[in-house]
Amino acid sequence: MISLVIAFGTLVIGYLLYSRVAERIFCPDDRQTPAIAINDGVDCVPMPRWKSFLIQLLNIAGTGPIFGALMGAVFGPVVFLWIVFGSILGGAVHDYMDGMISSRHKGASIAEMSGKYLGKIEERVIRVFSVVLLVLCGTVFVTSPAELLDKLTPSWMNGTFWAVVILIYYLVATLVPIDKLIGRIYPVFGILLIVMAVAVMGGILLSGGKYTIPELVIKDLHPENTPMWPYMFITVACGAISGFHATQSPVIAKCIKSEKEGRSIFYGAMICEAVIALVWAAAGVSFYGTTQLLNDALKSGASNVVYDISHEVLGSYGGFLAIAGVVICPITSGDTAFRSARLILGEAFKLEQKYIKNRLLITIPLLAIGGFLTWYAISYKDGFQIIWRYFSWSNQTLAMLALWMASAYLLKKGKYRYGSLITAIPATFMTAVSATYILLAPEGFRFDNKLSYIVGAGTALVAFRSYVIELYRTRIRPHIKKKNVPKL
Repeated sequence: MISLVIAFGTLVIGYLLYSRVAERIFCPDDRQTPAIAINDGVDCVPMPRWKSFLIQLLNIAGTGPIFGALMGAVFGPVVFLWIVFGSILGGAVHDYMDGMISSRHKGASIAEMSGKYLGKIEERVIRVFSVVLLVLCGTVFVTSPAELLDKLTPSWMNGTFWAVVILIYYLVATLVPIDKLIGRIYPVFGILLIVMAVAVMGGILLSGGKYTIPELVIKDLHPENTPMWPYMFITVACGAISGFHATQSPVIAKCIKSEKEGRSIFYGAMICEAVIALVWAAAGVSFYGTTQLLNDALKSGASNVVYDISHEVLGSYGGFLAIAGVVICPITSGDTAFRSARLILGEAFKLEQKYIKNRLLITIPLLAIGGFLTWYAISYKDGFQIIWRYFSWSNQTLAMLALWMASAYLLKKGKYRYGSLITAIPATFMTAVSATYILLAPEGFRFDNKLSYIVGAGTALVAFRSYVIELYRTRIRPHIKKKNVPKL
């Protein structure tokens, strides 16, 4: 319990201190944001700070900080460290920089920003990567709530029924202007998400000793001897650092009224998501007592684990509140996933999105692909787990690419010479994570552990070396030349 309290406190301190470091490096000013300068009435629409914060939280949260945290908890309380420091030093910086850079480029997507600061080849790669990730993400955020609703409703309302209902909702939410549906009801759902997490944590703490939250031990407790490196860092994505957020921050970057709102909206929402992830990680390890029992329970589906924890800890009414939050949370991330995919493809094919026919031209094929993958996830054994694993890896890989893009931006535009290290260091770490995982994992190349670790570390070092060379070229060498110019 003491470890969890310290973890929560560290997140608060991290927001109060480190977010200001990120803000000082970026240097927000009084220039007009896309919401003011463009204001197209569809995607670029000014909204109050509190509303932008709650929508950003709901957009990025999804099932990631819930399912991912529960699966990460199988490694034991050590997962607390990754959630806390991954969020403060990586995830929140990632979200803040991506959102702010997008705001300075008329709400540009991560693909367009990458083309400007990394190169045209990188732009094309990241555009494809982003759309694939968003479709996988939308599929995950259809399947998990559909399975949970299947457990709560009459038998004729099965998973397929709810998947169709959710996809129809996605069609509407993806097409209509952001302030007409998302801007009106999502803040309410954002509050529900926070209340749900508080309720679950309160139920654990007030159980009279029935549930005990274990203290932190720096040890891998996975019952199947799955190596913590890199699996835990891939599994817990949205609760620590997530490339999906690089596709979502530009959505709200189009709606903020001032650059100075960015710290509380982008950095703050990520810290709030980390709090939610901590709650569910703690709930998983305390409710089941051992990582073996938690791992066994997860084999029947993460939705079942959420249902069991919510129902047992809070009772029928409290459990319904918690489950409602878990259902709404992914649905309201899935629709913005498809919305982001629409914007990225509209950007690529030069299709102006203020026209409804252009929005339909992109949205319908996207939802058709999402529907097929949802059918696969529901119909086939382990279908959801397979899609989740590919989603998790592509998610963390996109986070790595987004951090390198932000590093390139700061090298060229940042006020401080070494300020770009704030993104380059977590980018290097995530390069090692993503490279090692795809080499090692069953869905990857299945290389030997030792070889995967060596190649993964080598890939990260090569990437960091390229960054250092660029740092020298763009910052240090011009400074030296300027210093040595003789006075006239």
